[in-house]
Amino acid sequence: MCHFLQKTSTISRFSAFFLVPLQHNSSKMAKKILFINQEIAPYVPDSEMSLLGRDLPGCIQEKGFEIRTFMPKWGNINERRGQLHEVIRLSGMNLIIDETDHPLIIKVATIQSVKVQVYFIDNDDYFNKRQMEKDETGADYADNGERAIFFARGVLETVKKLRWVPDIIHCQGWMSAVVPFYIKTAYHDEPSFANTKVVSSLFAKSLNNDLGANFKRCLEFRDATAELLEPYNDLFDFDELGKLAIDYSDGIVQAVKDVNNDLLSYASEKNIPVLKYSKDDFADNIKAFYETVCPSITSESEEE
Repeated sequence: MCHFLQKTSTISRFSAFFLVPLQHNSSKMAKKILFINQEIAPYVPDSEMSLLGRDLPGCIQEKGFEIRTFMPKWGNINERRGQLHEVIRLSGMNLIIDETDHPLIIKVATIQSVKVQVYFIDNDDYFNKRQMEKDETGADYADNGERAIFFARGVLETVKKLRWVPDIIHCQGWMSAVVPFYIKTAYHDEPSFANTKVVSSLFAKSLNNDLGANFKRCLEFRDATAELLEPYNDLFDFDELGKLAIDYSDGIVQAVKDVNNDLLSYASEKNIPVLKYSKDDFADNIKAFYETVCPSITSESEEE
């Protein structure tokens, strides 16, 4: 059940606004929401993003939707404490990034407090013994762009293996920002994603550096061509990555108060629906926004 958090920190008060008691009903026709999150508590330290990554899927599940949730297996995640274990049947694929093979490892765990199962995208080169976007000195990792690409493609390939067809994909954090681009280009003919709508949440800036001179080249894949990337700066920084996510999303969520106003204006200029930040009734607002972006979607409670 969703419930109000008892903590008194600013972060906890943010979470409390959308953790409200909900009734769960049963139905065979529940619509499917795929959450692709950069951070999820308790696997990483509490932040607005990680608490939202934990609590929003749980609340949406309580509202009657079927969900799946993914995040990177950051090197600072304690696998024993989090009770992660590898899913052999989903692991083993190699993804080629910048002409190099990178094995895809899938792990899974369950957050008992919200009854949400989390799939983790892992790889020794990109995640093992490494922090999140910054190293121990506080500097951005030089291969953050490649890590984001590997994560995005790893999630989408795993969802295909699961034979699970999401109605909406909700991306949260810069690590998932290339997913909308891939859904509308490289994966647009895949049965798992042919009719999927994409929602992206915008957060405060977290990257200090650009994603490197090879990012555009690494991003090319199938129908995700170099020509489609020509309108963007050669060096992708945090804001340029946000523009890419906006251009290929069907809806944008202002997840926190301190979001770059230029990105919000950019979305409005593109006539993309924007859900503005609000402290109150967050889960209800998100559900209503899903229905705006994907009018055919209904929760199982409404189908009965």
